[in-house]
Amino acid sequence: MEDVKDSKLKRFCSRNILIILGFSSVIAVIALIAVGLTQNKPLPENVKYGIVLDAGSSHTTLYIYEWPAEKENDTGVVNQIEECQVQGPGISKYAHKLDEIGTYLTDCMEKARQVIPKSRHQETPVYLGATAGMRLLSAENERLADNVLARVKQSLDSYPFNFQGARIITGTEEGAYGWITINYLLGKFIKKLRWLNLMPNENDSQETYGALDLGGASTQITFVPQNQTVESPQNALYFRLYGKDYSVYTHSFLCYGKDQALLQKLAKDIQGTDEILRDPCFNHGYNRVINVSELRDSPCTRKFQTTLPFQQLKIQGTGNFQQCQQSIFKLFNTSYCPYSHCSFNSIFLPPLHGQFGAFSAYYYVMKFLNLTSEEPPSQEKVIDTVQEFCSRPWEELKIHFREVKEKYLSEYCFSGAYIISLLQTGYHFTPESWKNIHFMGKIRSSDVGWTLGYMLNLTNMIPAEEPLSAPLSHATYIFLMVLFSLILVAVAIIGLFIFRKPSYFWKDMV
Repeated sequence: MEDVKDSKLKRFCSRNILIILGFSSVIAVIALIAVGLTQNKPLPENVKYGIVLDAGSSHTTLYIYEWPAEKENDTGVVNQIEECQVQGPGISKYAHKLDEIGTYLTDCMEKARQVIPKSRHQETPVYLGATAGMRLLSAENERLADNVLARVKQSLDSYPFNFQGARIITGTEEGAYGWITINYLLGKFIKKLRWLNLMPNENDSQETYGALDLGGASTQITFVPQNQTVESPQNALYFRLYGKDYSVYTHSFLCYGKDQALLQKLAKDIQGTDEILRDPCFNHGYNRVINVSELRDSPCTRKFQTTLPFQQLKIQGTGNFQQCQQSIFKLFNTSYCPYSHCSFNSIFLPPLHGQFGAFSAYYYVMKFLNLTSEEPPSQEKVIDTVQEFCSRPWEELKIHFREVKEKYLSEYCFSGAYIISLLQTGYHFTPESWKNIHFMGKIRSSDVGWTLGYMLNLTNMIPAEEPLSAPLSHATYIFLMVLFSLILVAVAIIGLFIFRKPSYFWKDMV
């Protein structure tokens, strides 16, 4: 009788264990399917593409982006796959030679045709955004600016892509899109997940980065102030991105890009001088002759205009950083502020807050000076480096930097001194807050600039509300797949063993 009861108990237990193992197998299979469906890498045919042309004041650059179609609303999934610099100056320089615009973009657009699969051409959007160079031209002669854009549109419309238009973007837009680009690429808009438990990692700082952009004709500063009301409405932007509200400060200083700032400084310095200008912002021994018309024709130098008795200006470099900086300081009017805090020229600026990404010319100048290591360089180190560079004789520089174009090489002393002056005097970065400036060229293989943010906005790839579930990292995805697979295999082996030889199982339990 006891043997019968014992046998029934064993069968009952075996049946229930098998049921539990079977249930566990089903759960493991469901988990595998769920993770696979929601986190799988897209097939190549599901990749989408986008093209943005940055028509700056000094040159035009084409960027090609790609992203997985089924994850286009996730943050950080868009990657830059190609960059092409158009040969020639910025499009504003073609105002009086419109016929040349037809071939101006040909090489880079043909490259885009080759990079993007032919099957994706018709659905690939193309955007062109013109910045400060065209803003200046439009302010001077709107008809000429419209003619340039019309020819650009005619050229881009001839390609097999989905051309979405060419327009002049405002300084506010340029600042805002640069801010969006940095924080999108850094993943600051969505909280990262802890390993495996799918809970937000509170240790990850989700505070956004500020954006410092320096071009040839304008410069932008954009950041989220800390508990500070933006006192001037024209400098306030409000975003709702991935379920969170952002109150952003931004301002664009037209004529304070490095090229126009140099013209301003020269126009200011030649007042009351003869045709030879001894300039401390160029290295000792450097000589340049420029036409006075170059200074007179820029809208940015009008405030310094006087009638000059000569047509050409001869510049002789003296290479003195302190004197150069004193000359640059005079470009920033800090004598009057109608707000609680100002940058310069009576423009409101809240107290600086958080980390900043400095890109475009900020990065290129600092890279040349070897100041773009992972750790942000101190203010003192930057000043010492620029000071040492300015003191070097021009003939020595030409030998040491033979691969650098002479025009660029000759202006690094001014550009370095100007960046320091703009950040110190213009934006009031102290030695302490300077440590928060990160000079950035690329983040995850994508150039830092306004173009990515511009495309994300126009393609509606940044939702106002947070997606229902954030994607797992690839490492976590692989771990979960392996874990559930091992569980499934282990359950199958144990179940098979119990089913075939239950006596061994019960013998071990006795």
